[in-house]
Amino acid sequence: MENPFLSIIIPVHNEERRLPSTIEQALQFLGRQSYSAELILVENGSQDRTLELARTYAARNPQIRVIQARARGKGLAVRQGILEARGEYRFMADADFSMPPQEINRFLPPASVDADIAIASREAPGAIRYNEPAYRHFVGRIFNLLIRTLALPGLNDTQCGFKCWRAEVAEDLFPYQTLTGWAFDVEILFIARQRGYRIVELPIPWHYNSDSKVEVVRDSLEMARDLLRIRWNSWRGRYRVQR
Repeated sequence: MENPFLSIIIPVHNEERRLPSTIEQALQFLGRQSYSAELILVENGSQDRTLELARTYAARNPQIRVIQARARGKGLAVRQGILEARGEYRFMADADFSMPPQEINRFLPPASVDADIAIASREAPGAIRYNEPAYRHFVGRIFNLLIRTLALPGLNDTQCGFKCWRAEVAEDLFPYQTLTGWAFDVEILFIARQRGYRIVELPIPWHYNSDSKVEVVRDSLEMARDLLRIRWNSWRGRYRVQR
């Protein structure tokens, strides 16, 4: 395949149960589009049949590529998938598709022509949350306050798992990524801000999934530590363009 217009990158870890539905939703969406596309599944450290299932689907469909990440960590999986993708636009999606796939076109030209990076937002005007427990929303807003204070003022939802980069922007940013856990996308957006890239938030319909792998207390503490690491890395010059 020549370089496609769109690459959809989905990190998958222990997704044996819902992976078939994820793949079918993605392929049904892509089958209705006029542009070329690839679906990249990045497996990292699963203990179930995730890798086997992904390879089975890939053997039947040339649009699907499977990458086995070198180590565990969502950030590591996304980084590897983004940098090995070939699309003019590189779209990261969570495996649960809590945002309906048909929303993806809103992140691409001609709908989103002025953005270097388009990120899904559950907080932007017009966004709708379905069935989210109140405590999850509350904890998320507290953490977003930390993000806006320490790293990304003005962005209301950096942690929704659907984001799109122009290829040249992704290839400029992701080699500088140092975090491999849940806060990796805060780091990428922080670097993007330092380099003057335009980031837009798009309001989406978002459906809470009770099978989410996020553990609120543990992951919030880890992400808080990562915010401090981002500030430390910035102070040390880790994100400066290498000459």
